[in-house]
Amino acid sequence: MMVRSFVTSLAMAATLAAGVVAALVAVVPAAHAEVAAADPIDAGMRTCLARADRSSTAGQIQCMDEARTAWHSAADTALAQLITKLPPAQQKRWRLSQTKWAAWRDAEDTMLGAAFASTSGTTYQLYEADMRLQPVRDRALSLRAQAVAASGDAPARARACSADARCEHVSYDLNRYYRKLYARMPAHSRPALARAQNAWRAYRDSTTPLVDEHARLDLLGARLATLKRLSETVNNR
Repeated sequence: MMVRSFVTSLAMAATLAAGVVAALVAVVPAAHAEVAAADPIDAGMRTCLARADRSSTAGQIQCMDEARTAWHSAADTALAQLITKLPPAQQKRWRLSQTKWAAWRDAEDTMLGAAFASTSGTTYQLYEADMRLQPVRDRALSLRAQAVAASGDAPARARACSADARCEHVSYDLNRYYRKLYARMPAHSRPALARAQNAWRAYRDSTTPLVDEHARLDLLGARLATLKRLSETVNNR
């Protein structure tokens, strides 16, 4: 299974961007092959990251923040396209999924602020910016794929996770890394982590009944990658 690295956007920029981004790419895993490298938003971010006037840490973060805003708009557009292709009952379920996703992102942003407050250094500032960007990008790409699929035959829905060995395995690892991260988080930040994880579970539960097994694994795998990276990052100085 391909699991999205939280450094997808930075890895895409490695051959163009200099300075701190190049240093960051050198110490993190390479992105997997499922990157939509030709997307104009990704291309625009690569160009932004390569600009001399954006070579500082603040400039690089600004590039990622601008890409995040663009992906938010792309997600809204893709959802609107998907909704027009669905019967009313499915429209309602996808709107609920989006509401749960937005609530999770708000809780997640608070949690990321708490997690990275325990670190120091420009590298971790870039990590944080990218971890705020990637879930928005993932959501936009997922909604685009669903909109395309809605134009064809109805996709096969996912079996129960208990009937899918891959889903069971990823879920087990996800819970394991959540516990590891919870133990490493500063005590005063643990409630923020718990709220973010509960919000993510609500998003998962509203969304996985609407998608096939591949999309479900993407959703779970992205969360696993986030928790694993944070469990290795919190309290690093």
